[in-house]
Amino acid sequence: MTMSLGDFVAEARRRITEITADEVDLLLENHETILLVDVREPSEYEGGHIPGAIAIPRGVLEGAADSQSKHRVGELCAARDKTVIVYCESGGRSALAADVLQRMGFTAVRSLAGGCVLWEAEGYPLVAGC
Repeated sequence: MTMSLGDFVAEARRRITEITADEVDLLLENHETILLVDVREPSEYEGGHIPGAIAIPRGVLEGAADSQSKHRVGELCAARDKTVIVYCESGGRSALAADVLQRMGFTAVRSLAGGCVLWEAEGYPLVAGC
């Protein structure tokens, strides 16, 4: 059976936990130890991202999360047992990213439901630049 992108996202969403913008804001307000990961492309990140987020595009996530990879990102590799919140523009890429990170052994991964679109619609800030 041939699958579409929507099929892959729906399948991933059945295996992951999504988190709302309000829940993310509450974690940030309470100074919880979380890692925010923006899985969009660099130009999207530079155009506006959640304050404190690091940029790791979806296309390189597996290498960034693998401590044995030459493409590893130390901050992500060190967060295997911490809350990691991934987000994208609308929630599709982040659902796929959360699914992959869980399969790689990350224990508390969440995907921001609705992504940046909903984050901004809820009145939360985005910051531009790197």
